[in-house]
Amino acid sequence: MHALGVDWIGMIAREDRRFFIELGERIAQLRKEHGLTQAQLAELLGVSQQQVASFEAGRRRVTVSMLPALARALAVPIEALLGHKPEGAKRGPTPKLQQQLERISRLPRARQRFVMEMLDAALSQTSGG
Repeated sequence: MHALGVDWIGMIAREDRRFFIELGERIAQLRKEHGLTQAQLAELLGVSQQQVASFEAGRRRVTVSMLPALARALAVPIEALLGHKPEGAKRGPTPKLQQQLERISRLPRARQRFVMEMLDAALSQTSGG
């Protein structure tokens, strides 16, 4: 029974390791597609560049609590990070407004605030208050 327990624990560890390696590969691919460096992604996540490098290599586990921020930074649903294809997803080009919002979400926080203030001012002028 002890041998069975050791095998089972080893199997779980191998499955986890494979999952985090694949997750890291997806993170790296998405980061590059968005033209982000590891340091830029790290800044968006509030972690070090070394942590991002470890995530991408599968040496460090991405915590569940970090998934929403990571998905936002890479402008994808959490499901895409986890390797799931969304069912019934629309095909075709991304609407321009969505592309712009994704670009804004990758800006440093101070610049995001500036853009939001500009939008708020423009919207308040057009709505009359």
